[in-house]
Amino acid sequence: MSTKGFRAAAGEGGPNHMSVEEFRVNAYRVVDWLCDYYENIESFPVLSEVEPGFVRSSLPLSAPIAPEDFSIIMKDLEEVLLPGITHWQSPNFFGYFPANASPPSILGEMISAGLGVQGMLWLTSPSCTELETLVLDWIIDMLALPQSYKSTGKGGGVIQDSASSAVLCALLAAREAIQKNSACETGTDPRLVGYCSEEAHSSVEKAFSIAGLGRHRLRRVRTDSEGALSLEYLEAQMASDIEGGLLPFFICATVGTTSTLSSDRVQELGSLASTNKCWLHVDAAMAGTASICPEFRYLNRGLELTDSYCFNPHKWMLTNFDCNCFYVNDRRPLNAAMSVLPEYLKNEKSDKSEVIDFRDWQIPLGRRFRSLKLWFVIRSYGVEGIRQFVRSHAKLAKDFAQWVSADRDFELVTYTGLNLVCFRVMGDDRKNRVLLDTLNKTGRIFLSHTVVEGRFVLRLCVGQVRVDEKTVIRAWETIKTVAAGL
Repeated sequence: MSTKGFRAAAGEGGPNHMSVEEFRVNAYRVVDWLCDYYENIESFPVLSEVEPGFVRSSLPLSAPIAPEDFSIIMKDLEEVLLPGITHWQSPNFFGYFPANASPPSILGEMISAGLGVQGMLWLTSPSCTELETLVLDWIIDMLALPQSYKSTGKGGGVIQDSASSAVLCALLAAREAIQKNSACETGTDPRLVGYCSEEAHSSVEKAFSIAGLGRHRLRRVRTDSEGALSLEYLEAQMASDIEGGLLPFFICATVGTTSTLSSDRVQELGSLASTNKCWLHVDAAMAGTASICPEFRYLNRGLELTDSYCFNPHKWMLTNFDCNCFYVNDRRPLNAAMSVLPEYLKNEKSDKSEVIDFRDWQIPLGRRFRSLKLWFVIRSYGVEGIRQFVRSHAKLAKDFAQWVSADRDFELVTYTGLNLVCFRVMGDDRKNRVLLDTLNKTGRIFLSHTVVEGRFVLRLCVGQVRVDEKTVIRAWETIKTVAAGL
């Protein structure tokens, strides 16, 4: 087998590395492949059509002993892996929530991977830490978030991998705050209990499990007719818990639920949290990006009363996964929960508290240079460009909602004015399940579903980088045609 382009980098018998020149050639090849992929993405069925086990059975059962030529690897990518891809970047992908990958974010990710920075401490790469604090401070002004979240004060922001990690970090910080920074030393107070709505993301329940509090210590409270956490039921549940000798300490509010993009009333929850000395965390994973537009800043009401907040640029801000912006009003409880300092990490800058060390803001020690791709996106599009992106999607979703409302064969179930429309074809749940399955099997479109007030509902989310008016019109025509044939 050819080993052209490889060289021994560590002397005789050392490992074989790609030469710089071969790396250059292959890197161009990969970029060309990605460009071809995006140019032809609509030719692929949106939902992968392979059967379980296809990819595994199409590749060798054991790793190669000798190095393989790069062209062979690319051939397997094309012939084996690509058929097993569900094309999240297709403009015809309307399911779940988007996972954007814009060209600037991809380029930023490439450079991040090439630099191979490990940003656990300021010392291990000052640019990694300082760019992150700067970019997250930028975003506070871009989205009109509370100034108390800025790194120049007691609070600050950090990039987590996802909202799931953010809620776990918030929960652990809340535990430290209520136990006066002693939980890590003495263990969890068994009286602690927390709250979220029945529509909150499953990651809240998972966080309670991982943190050792137990899922039984999380109260999933009923929502009202608008899908918001009911203040009446929450107050009653908290009163019952206090009477039973328990200690409320954590409330997770959702701004933009996964099912319908409904939002809790953060301002009301903030007052209740303050009265009961509870930590209030806001999960705005999907909807948070919308507040870059002044007309959507009603989503920020009450944030000045919160202790922590997060949203995902990797959903609707043109930045590829993974990138979650997590903010706290006071970083001390978070740092107390996360900090373990072995001798081998001690250094003069950290010892003098002259710098931020993000190892104390997250679950793992190590961290990638995630802010680089976000920086590329913000500088490449500008604030106004991102606003236009969000507004275009909101308009397309509004158009789709109006089409559904005007068609007597369909029912508009929920629409919040952002980029998600929940709807049904007239008929029972079975008919709607068949509609969804048939649509996704066509390969021309991909939708997902939820259950609203006990009924099976289809979800259409407009959020892809390449979606446009023609795409949404085609989607609606496909939906109507398939529904008519049921």
